[in-house]
Amino acid sequence: MVSLSERQRKILNFIVGFTEEHDFPPTIREIGETVGISSTSVVNYNLTKLEEMELLTREREVSRGLSLNRPKLVEMGLISARRFRIPVLGKIAAGTPIQVDARDSSNPEDWIELAEGLLGANDKLFALRVQGNSMIDASVLDGDIVILRQQDTADDGDMVAAWIEGDEETTLKFLFREGRNVRLQPANPSPDYAPIIRSADKVRINGKVVSVIRVLH
Repeated sequence: MVSLSERQRKILNFIVGFTEEHDFPPTIREIGETVGISSTSVVNYNLTKLEEMELLTREREVSRGLSLNRPKLVEMGLISARRFRIPVLGKIAAGTPIQVDARDSSNPEDWIELAEGLLGANDKLFALRVQGNSMIDASVLDGDIVILRQQDTADDGDMVAAWIEGDEETTLKFLFREGRNVRLQPANPSPDYAPIIRSADKVRINGKVVSVIRVLH
């Protein structure tokens, strides 16, 4: 159990408040002036103690080189988890590919809120509602919401949202490259769900799945 002195608690509270207001951390001098410590060496000593407790990290050669360990601060109850919103941009097929209404993140059909730390809030994230059962062995069920990081590349074995050019349809599958082709592999042993194989130049990656939200029916 981490035990903070009153001075360390004041320093930590000031760093949190300053960073949230300005989007950058305070300097050692600003910490001392606000907390009432005239000696920068005393501020440095307490910052080192906070660093040893893994509550922050420091780049000593940088004037504003403090970074808070927010997940640990939240875990200890020293700060509240910040929440951020992810746009829900429509449906995606986990089965036979379907046409999807194109939407941009400025016009979502809905939003979902997540606590910072579960996923990187600065990532380019979006969400889609799953339609179909082709990914049930990957614990993705019909009606679930998948959260994706927007990217146009992915590694073999990644679960992706793939747009199939020519078919003008999109699908949720595991990605595998096979020579000049791409195999979009379902996760359902039923013969109703066959792999989709297309020329690599006909498959466009729209995003990689980074999390699944179970929707209870």
